[in-house]
Amino acid sequence: MTERERDGFLTLDDAGLLAQSDVDRYRASGPGGQKRNKTDSAVRLRHRPTKLIAIAEESRSQHENRAKAVKRLRQTIALEIRATIDAGCYAPGPVLRECIVAGARLRIGKRDRRYFLVVAEVLDLLFACGLRVSLTARKLGVSTANLSTFLCGDVKLKAAVNRMRASFGIRPLK
Repeated sequence: MTERERDGFLTLDDAGLLAQSDVDRYRASGPGGQKRNKTDSAVRLRHRPTKLIAIAEESRSQHENRAKAVKRLRQTIALEIRATIDAGCYAPGPVLRECIVAGARLRIGKRDRRYFLVVAEVLDLLFACGLRVSLTARKLGVSTANLSTFLCGDVKLKAAVNRMRASFGIRPLK
């Protein structure tokens, strides 16, 4: 999959991402009282283009679970779909450039709509740099400590990086 295709999925609004997905509603098991046991409030999204799945079943509200599943699908796309880039001639894309602020620091909040675009591009570059954080940081123009803080500041992002590093026999980030 190309970077452009993946980024297209990440920039879609929730309705657009839902339109590309098969939505299954089902009864979730576990605590939640009468309503949870009697209604199909859990949501499973199957994104047709990428074959990725996202599930949300913790709320008794189907509406809330759908919103959580869409966010998880977007996150899964960013964490799992890698685009091939050439680290030798890499320059940060416009969204990532906007997030590198004065003092050469990568700063973006997890609630920012651009967050998963930034995560995807950083992971692409990290992979192209042989999963070496220091080389990736140099290519981005930020400090190694700043990039490490970014990668470890999100539990799912850190887990994805450590899975990639483990598959190459590199020690995990702490």
